[in-house]
Amino acid sequence: MTIVITPVVASLLALLYVFLSIRVIGARRTERISLGDRGNDLMLRRMRVHSNFAEYTPFALLLLLMLELLGGAHWLLYGLGLFLLVGRSVHAYGVSSDPEPMAFRVTGMLLTFTVIGVTALANLVLSIDKLMAVGRLGQPAL
Repeated sequence: MTIVITPVVASLLALLYVFLSIRVIGARRTERISLGDRGNDLMLRRMRVHSNFAEYTPFALLLLLMLELLGGAHWLLYGLGLFLLVGRSVHAYGVSSDPEPMAFRVTGMLLTFTVIGVTALANLVLSIDKLMAVGRLGQPAL
């Protein structure tokens, strides 16, 4: 089995992460803030966008990779990968904006939570199926 979907999604998300990082660095230079946010709204907003991305994206990618390794359907992997890319992008846009368009933030989190929830359930189903198949062959399950 060749793993091809998760690396593409991860690479595109890595580019978005670099973009978000550069925005934080730019705000630090413009606002002359080397550490923390000093109560600066622009700095705080950019830091939170970057941090939120770093908090949710790796976990979702790990679940997506596990699903691909377990042999999840390609249509499902492509769909979930697209949801994750769109979700993280629109969330970043929504939180970056001032005033904040809540529809983008909410949509981004809903898409991200959908990816995490669906991949978690699909991983459980496929794992249990594989464990039961091993048990039927008379081999130890673990």
